[in-house]
Amino acid sequence: MAETGTEQLIDRFRGDFEKVRSEVAKAIVGHTAVVEGTLVCLFANGHVLLEGVPGLGKTLLIRSLSQALQLQFSRIQFTPDLMPADVTGTTIVVEGEHGRDFQFRKGPIFAQIVLADEINRATPKTQSALLEAMQERSVTVGGTTHQLQKPFLVMATQNPIEQEGTYPLPEAQLDRFFFKLIVGYSGREELATILDRTTTGTSPELHAVLDSEAILHHQKLVRRVRIEPAVQDYAVRLTLATHPKGQFATPLVNKYFRFGASPRAAQTLVLAAKVKALLAGRPFVNADDLKSVALPAMRHRVLTNFEAEAEGRTADDILQNLLDTTPAQAG
Repeated sequence: MAETGTEQLIDRFRGDFEKVRSEVAKAIVGHTAVVEGTLVCLFANGHVLLEGVPGLGKTLLIRSLSQALQLQFSRIQFTPDLMPADVTGTTIVVEGEHGRDFQFRKGPIFAQIVLADEINRATPKTQSALLEAMQERSVTVGGTTHQLQKPFLVMATQNPIEQEGTYPLPEAQLDRFFFKLIVGYSGREELATILDRTTTGTSPELHAVLDSEAILHHQKLVRRVRIEPAVQDYAVRLTLATHPKGQFATPLVNKYFRFGASPRAAQTLVLAAKVKALLAGRPFVNADDLKSVALPAMRHRVLTNFEAEAEGRTADDILQNLLDTTPAQAG
């Protein structure tokens, strides 16, 4: 990143990030890490998957973010009977002056922020309808490709797979989510604040504080942040260390992982670390930036084996051990 005007660009980025975070905080109590992670996805031009049991505020978070941004918002409630055409849209026959004509009617995917609510309650066939939109930012129906408006962000919620009536997301679709964020239960003070806000007849009014132009500008700025070869190599080694029997695999990875993270994990590590660097006021990435985003970037891109499940070892446990034991400097 060139030095000319760099400080002003970084300050503007940090200011806008904080504006959105503060606006969302009017409605969301606690969940600081989840809110920040969601905003990292927005500014890195990636999609986010929020996992947690019902009633923890996942949908409210996404709705609040849409209110804080001047973007077109759409919600899709995923259910077992939802069909792919209900997501992407369909071609219909319209009676006109000159007879019948075919007309494409856009589905709810044609928005800038799309809430895919309880995504794993729909069948895999319907889940896969999101694949092209998430990866290519376009939708193909009846042989015609329709471009989606930028910025485009899918924010999906899912219930833990132990919940009844859920279908596990295919690995290919999971890989297209930039981050997977875990939404936990609120603490004592946070729950008291939630009750104060929701049982007294008052509700916070949120205002749009950022528009499409500013978001796209910041997304371009993120990609201009410098990363030195040695730091980038650390991201590469962290990704390769998740591959069982690989050159950099740790003993726990060899014991508990069935397969490791894809190249998209390395891309996510670098882009998310660039956002973190800007938030810290730096035009360059360091190893701590990479470490701070490793869990949400990789937890959904690895698969544990039956032994891990039997012993109660989670992907986060093994990834944290990997972070603790993989040196930032190559040996």
